[in-house]
Amino acid sequence: MPKEKIVNQKLKLLYIRDYLLENSDEDHPVSVAGLIAYLKSRNIFVERKTIYDDIAQLQLYGDDILMKKGKYGGYFYASRSFDLPEIKMLVDSVQVSKFLTENQSLELIKKIERLTNKFEAGDLHRQVVVHNRVKTEQTGIFNNIDHISNAINGNHTVTFKYFYYNMQKKPEYKNNGVKYEISPFCLLWEDENYYMLGYDPAAGKMKHYRVDRMKNVSAGGNPRQGQELYEKIDISSYNKKVFNMYHGDEKKVRIRFDKGLVNVVLDKFGQNTSIIPDRDGESFTITVDVDVSMQFYSWLIGLSGQCEVLEPQEARDELRRIGLAIAAQYE
Repeated sequence: MPKEKIVNQKLKLLYIRDYLLENSDEDHPVSVAGLIAYLKSRNIFVERKTIYDDIAQLQLYGDDILMKKGKYGGYFYASRSFDLPEIKMLVDSVQVSKFLTENQSLELIKKIERLTNKFEAGDLHRQVVVHNRVKTEQTGIFNNIDHISNAINGNHTVTFKYFYYNMQKKPEYKNNGVKYEISPFCLLWEDENYYMLGYDPAAGKMKHYRVDRMKNVSAGGNPRQGQELYEKIDISSYNKKVFNMYHGDEKKVRIRFDKGLVNVVLDKFGQNTSIIPDRDGESFTITVDVDVSMQFYSWLIGLSGQCEVLEPQEARDELRRIGLAIAAQYE
């Protein structure tokens, strides 16, 4: 037997498995004749009994392959690593991710579609809407994530340049273009953006950096610092305290909300937030630890007339000052 045929015979089980994964489901079973014809196209010649034995081997291995009887029956995969709703959720997440470019989103979605059969993949693809979404134009996001992950696992620093866009929509580097050297500890996803949380030795505190605004990321080579500070952070509540990743002074804030804002409050601060109904039954109060920043005040102003900061007094004073400044601007 020619060498090519011997090699193909050894790959027979893999060919059968891949073909069924891509081309079958309960509504589209693959007949034995169809499998024989496919293997023949791969220069593998088998009999019907061989197919039955191969399917039995795959089932013994743990693959959920079932037989559908009848005139149009055949074999199909009854379950896979991911169900269609799970795959759809992954596709939706990639579609709305602002830190991915349009091309990166489309390429990732193509890969995700391979997790299901061609029939469901076709339905998924028809639902994909990436064009005209808010997307970054930075292409190095995957390399940045890779370097950061390696630094976290290797317990060493990363160096990078950090930029913002100016009015000409051109990158303008912070720190006069000099590279930062930061000790990374984790990656966070907030407001559809990816952030690196790390210790800045120059400032002596933890900071976060948008991953898509980091350039020339590479290994710093020095051991990480700031472990004790990082261990004091409750990551599960970090995003609730820091509004839109803008730091401020952490304070305990007591706020009264109209009763119709219960869901808004729980979405922002989490299901464990203690809600205390007021006597009138028309409002409730919460007490939360918050990084009091301009973004926090902006969130409250957006709920104007439906909430009131009760404590601390300095937060009330600052909101009043902001309100007067806005009023003066429009006089």
